[in-house]
Amino acid sequence: MQGLHLTADLHGCPRGLPFMTDVAALRALCVQAVAEAGLTAVGELFHRYDTGGGITGVVLLAESHLAVHTWPELDAVTLDVYVCNYGRDNSERARRLAIALERAGRGRGGFAWQGIPDTVGSGPLGQAVERRV
Repeated sequence: MQGLHLTADLHGCPRGLPFMTDVAALRALCVQAVAEAGLTAVGELFHRYDTGGGITGVVLLAESHLAVHTWPELDAVTLDVYVCNYGRDNSERARRLAIALERAGRGRGGFAWQGIPDTVGSGPLGQAVERRV
């Protein structure tokens, strides 16, 4: 199996951003970010929790998946991006997708990529750790 798994815990995401509690806004953000990253959406499901609660959204990709969980009460978002590299290397596309979503959330403070350190880097978006599988 060849692929790349990126996860992120984003803190300091303003709860007033529309996609934190509005399913249509989160769906639009995710679908647009997937397309702009050069990945292929083949299905999606978004669920909003009780009034004022967050959203769990999943976009099924031809290359694998994107999962997003918003926590407006904590000003936080968690991201999970996995891509298979069968047929072509989708690693850079996965990185572009994750970075676009991080930027949209304006996450600050505790931003960190998590995983087994195959590739580690740091830059304006914070510390990056990726896990190749």
